[in-house]
Amino acid sequence: MTQPLYQTVKGDSASERLQALGLKLPALAGTTYLVPHRTVGSIIHLSGQLPFKDGELLGQGVVGRDVELETAQELARHAALNCLAAAAQAVGDLDRVRIVQMLVFVASTPDFAQQSNVANAASELLIEVLGENGRHARTAIGVAGLPLNTPVEIQVVCTAV
Repeated sequence: MTQPLYQTVKGDSASERLQALGLKLPALAGTTYLVPHRTVGSIIHLSGQLPFKDGELLGQGVVGRDVELETAQELARHAALNCLAAAAQAVGDLDRVRIVQMLVFVASTPDFAQQSNVANAASELLIEVLGENGRHARTAIGVAGLPLNTPVEIQVVCTAV
């Protein structure tokens, strides 16, 4: 059995821990076809987030062919940051976000078997920022392709605390 990942980033609030990591939540906007989040009862469904920064997709290609594991992990962390932005937008305050489930889609070659290692990078960010509220159920899935030829897309289900 593996040991749980502990929160190691210092700060009394999620916002302070995010700042300690040198990160800030990006602004997100909906499109004609989707919104960043939709609340049903007490559950908040976040639209799949790609690793965009300032309107620019940070990477393209297939993991195991065009994209190295370490790069995919960084892209997953950035997609998770965008998920945090959508969640904070939905509940009004990052400290009120509790992650319930995360789905990580990795565009990868058929022989690439490290989707969970890509997803670990996103999970670590959520736990670093949210502490226990960042722990979640998770699925990591290898797929043939993703929108805009991005290597990673992350979808989250969360709730407000």
